[in-house]
Amino acid sequence: MKPDTEGPLSLCELCLAQVCLSLDTLCTRRPDHSLCLSIPTVFPQEIADQLLHLMSKKGILNDSTAGIFRDCKQFRLRRATIRSCTISTDAFRLALCPHRLQELDASWVSGGLTGADIISGLVSNLECRKSLQRLSLNGLCLDWSTLKNERGCIGFSSLQGVRTLCLANTDLNDEVLEDICALPQLEMLDISCCAVSTLTPLLQCKNSLKSLIAHRLRQLDMSSSRLLSVLTQLQCVRHLDFSDDHLSEDSDGSSTDEMVRQLLEGSPQVLPSLVSLDISGRKRISETAVRAFVEARSGVVFLGLMATSVSSCDALEKCKNLKVTGEANESQVCEALRRYRDRECFIREALVHLYNLTTDIDKPRPDLLKLVLSVMQSHPSSLHVQLVATACVFHLTTQSLCEAMPLPLLSCTVTQLLLAMDTFPSNTQVQKNCLLALCSDFILQEVPFDKYVAVSLVITWLSSHEDPTLQRMAVAVISIIISKMSSEETAQLSKDVSIMKQLLTVVQQKAMVGVVDSTLKFALSALWNLTDEMPSAARNFLDCLGLELYEEVLETFCTEPSVQQKVLGLLNNLAEVEDLQSDLMDEDLLEHVLSLLQDGQLDVGVRYFAGGVLAHLASRPKAWTLDEELRTTTISQLHSSIMTWSHLEREMVSYRSFQPFYPLLQTSQPSGVQLWAVWAIHLVCSQNTAHYCSMLELEGVTELLKALAAHSETHHDVKEMIDSILSLVERRLSED
Repeated sequence: MKPDTEGPLSLCELCLAQVCLSLDTLCTRRPDHSLCLSIPTVFPQEIADQLLHLMSKKGILNDSTAGIFRDCKQFRLRRATIRSCTISTDAFRLALCPHRLQELDASWVSGGLTGADIISGLVSNLECRKSLQRLSLNGLCLDWSTLKNERGCIGFSSLQGVRTLCLANTDLNDEVLEDICALPQLEMLDISCCAVSTLTPLLQCKNSLKSLIAHRLRQLDMSSSRLLSVLTQLQCVRHLDFSDDHLSEDSDGSSTDEMVRQLLEGSPQVLPSLVSLDISGRKRISETAVRAFVEARSGVVFLGLMATSVSSCDALEKCKNLKVTGEANESQVCEALRRYRDRECFIREALVHLYNLTTDIDKPRPDLLKLVLSVMQSHPSSLHVQLVATACVFHLTTQSLCEAMPLPLLSCTVTQLLLAMDTFPSNTQVQKNCLLALCSDFILQEVPFDKYVAVSLVITWLSSHEDPTLQRMAVAVISIIISKMSSEETAQLSKDVSIMKQLLTVVQQKAMVGVVDSTLKFALSALWNLTDEMPSAARNFLDCLGLELYEEVLETFCTEPSVQQKVLGLLNNLAEVEDLQSDLMDEDLLEHVLSLLQDGQLDVGVRYFAGGVLAHLASRPKAWTLDEELRTTTISQLHSSIMTWSHLEREMVSYRSFQPFYPLLQTSQPSGVQLWAVWAIHLVCSQNTAHYCSMLELEGVTELLKALAAHSETHHDVKEMIDSILSLVERRLSED
């Protein structure tokens, strides 16, 4: 998981990532639409392997993109992976079979490619017959009958160099196993979850086989004595996995359990080379048998006891060098999460115990978080895994804990949470777990992630649920994310009318019952930020009848300055858009806003935003369609009211740019309009001098202010405020 969760990527990784992004540019297309690298570049062998692996991991490896590997001079593949990719038989033969492969992972591929196709293709390369040492075909249909009937006498045994063979979750049968065991150098074999009925063929490779993984062999039809007899002859086996799926009820596995008991309690001369034994999921194991095993075999370094109820056996504590998977302590649970990444039955069990272990955690544990993310990535479609894993993530990323975590790790965490939300949109508990984890100021404000996807997912969930607690969290998440979005991200989001509608629905619900709570405030803040310098979002707001609703909110919450401020802040955003100013020409609305401006008892923040609405509307006399006397009064009251405002220490407002102020700073504007603009600029410059003084310089506003100050008809109150702003700028420049 290093590229996703730790440190910066290496230069090589960055370059390969760029190649993946630029394949269409770097390549031409053959008549069959496959890609061909147009630059005559020879990739070093290891780099070629890494590129194929990265393309596979990113999900961009297919019949078309695999075409670049047809040229064995440009790309010399040795360790190839097409795991979980969609590749056809023809594409596989053309792109991979010509290479002198040493390793191939074709597990879980789709696109019609079968195990028989792969074997046939590999065998067609005489060099590959000898060079291939490791082959993984987990999850594939072997289609052995096709290979046998149509393609002559070829099979796994034709690949004479194979040492490691993984065939878990395939249609492997006794006949195929016979062929496999004829491999002269076979050292490791994984036949988990296959339909074999006997292990007797293993005796053919008893002198070479060192590792046998036989998890959940539910069709095994051997007596315990016969099974033990076969295992007894496997003198070279060092690792034996005879674990079972304890959650499945399709077989009682009694004969196998009895064999395991006899193995545990029997002589160490049976499997004398054994250093690793996994019997997780075997429910009939006793502590007595486990104690006898560890006392008789001091050389064993691993024992799998997850879901056996005996992992707390006291004899295990005395074996300091023994690693155990189980549920007795954190070490055992973590070992299970590491070793059983691909086994859902054990991952589910381990996550439940990890959840209990982390309930009261008080120290940052990035190591545990990495383990949880790893299994979430391995089981994205498992509700059971995602349900408990997201709950564990919440425990591990509370505010005080996540601040000490590496940002890349947290970024990967948010990505996994969003994926879980997207995969299980109707599962309330998964959504709740994800929202609880996301509802963190640090994560939402400091961690990089796809904000558009996050808001879209939360909005989708919000539209079909009304649980007050979850609604509050969802709206809070949306509000904070929108406040941290760039202009480009906000512009993309503002195109989605459903987001606007859903937030307005929340506001309407609160307005109907007259309740002021954090949900209402977060919704108002989100709408305010969503329309900030976003004309399309402002237009959507009006089209969704938001103005009528906001007039109602102003009246309903007339004694709530925090609500009034957010409502007026959004109306400011509308008033900044010239094309929308006509929609605000409502006499009742403007008279109400004017009354707020004039009310000396109100918070300065409310009066400030009321003044902003009026200043923008009054700045365009030709667009003013109401009584002219109202405009004259507005301009006069702007000037007189602003002169009574005290300076604010608290940060009240932020601006993406000063562009909306340009029209207000023209020398032709009334003094009240100009005064509001310069007061606003002075406010933010005095509160965040470095940021806003630089913005003044970059956007040319300093020159506008100087021109306005130099104009003979500019009011002295405006000039004084400009002088104060310019002093701040000069002081800042001198410090730099």
